[in-house]
This record gives sequence, structure tokens and C-alpha cells, in this order.
Amino acid sequence: MSIRCTVESAFFIAWSFLEKSGELGPPDNSANILLDAIEAQLKTGERRPLMLGNRAIDTYRDQMAYNRLSAARTARLR
Repeated sequence: MSIRCTVESAFFIAWSFLEKSGELGPPDNSANILLDAIEAQLKTGERRPLMLGNRAIDTYRDQMAYNRLSAARTARLR
């Protein structure tokens, strides 16, 4: 499987799951987070689409939680 097909498969896995679960945020931001997570894993040698997709979901969830915490801290400081 080519790298392009691997990335497409992993992205589709992550995107579909997040969309079905109702966790998917703004499309551009969500796509960037997922693709960055997949790219980072590819650099470490990971090539399994399911593993790439699942870890991208974890990264996305972590990023969204961090964003919510940052927003709450900012709101408290005002």
C-alpha cells in the first residue's frame, strides 16, 4: 500500500469515527489536527492505517480537551 493510500485510509477512519460520534469540530481545524497526527506517526515508521487512525483520534481528543481548558482559564482571568 502506498503512503498516499495509507494516509487516506487512516484519515477516513479517524474522520468517520469522530463524525459519527459527534465529536468532529470545524472541518479545517479538525482535518489539520488529524493530518498532523498521522504525519507525525509516519515519521516514526508506523504504517498501519488502523493504528494511525486510532492514534489520530486520541491526538484530536487531547487537543480538543486542551483547547477547552485553555478557554476556561482565559474566561476565569477576565
